[in-house]
Amino acid sequence: MTPQLVQYSADRGIARIALDSPRNRNALSAALVGQLSEALRAAAGDDRVRAVELTHTGSAFCAGADLSEARQEGMAAGTRRVIALLRLMVALPKPIVGSIDGHVRAGGIGLVGACDIVIAGPATTFAFTEVRLGLAAAMISLTTLPKMDSRAASRYFLTGETFGAAAAARIGLVTEAVDDIDAGTLAILDSLRSASPQGLRETKPLLTASLLESFDRKAEGLTELSARLFASAEAAEGMAAFMEKRPPSWAVG
Repeated sequence: MTPQLVQYSADRGIARIALDSPRNRNALSAALVGQLSEALRAAAGDDRVRAVELTHTGSAFCAGADLSEARQEGMAAGTRRVIALLRLMVALPKPIVGSIDGHVRAGGIGLVGACDIVIAGPATTFAFTEVRLGLAAAMISLTTLPKMDSRAASRYFLTGETFGAAAAARIGLVTEAVDDIDAGTLAILDSLRSASPQGLRETKPLLTASLLESFDRKAEGLTELSARLFASAEAAEGMAAFMEKRPPSWAVG
């Protein structure tokens, strides 16, 4: 029996969806992606819900791809699942508020980019780690590049370095960095509770139309790029080094 990896509840017009697989840092396994997609569809279909809060349990919001699963089935299937999830989030007829106070890596940042509003607490850190594994931040570029300052995107995509909530807010990846994640999130959710359901439903497509067009033009090519890189010798060495907690052979000391 598949364990429950995503929590769902609804209260006063807000559906709260929490990633709840701390054992593997909420990695984007097939099971978690499937359950998250189901929860989002449930929120979309509930007339009592006007907005979604996407949050997490544990010290990580999302560590990105489940590398152990990807090494068994290849990257293409997992990439298609994640791209479908990101598109579902962008196209959801209700706004999604990301409430994050933990580590976010690689594919997890794609979820951040797909949210409409993102509040990040003091424990939040980000890193586009793909480049350090012999990969590229291909699929998540769909949701992150339109939000980020272009110079900052070049820096963080190319270096894979870690940065915090304040930097993420400064470059546009998140909406606001806060000291109190609960208070910051509640303020946004209460504002959405005061908004008209019809107004929210008709306003979100104005903000996401170009992003959805980009998905439909680029998704297949980015899936192929991810699969090609994942199958390369450099990526195999990068992932082995990551698992073994050592520098890859191609790193210059």
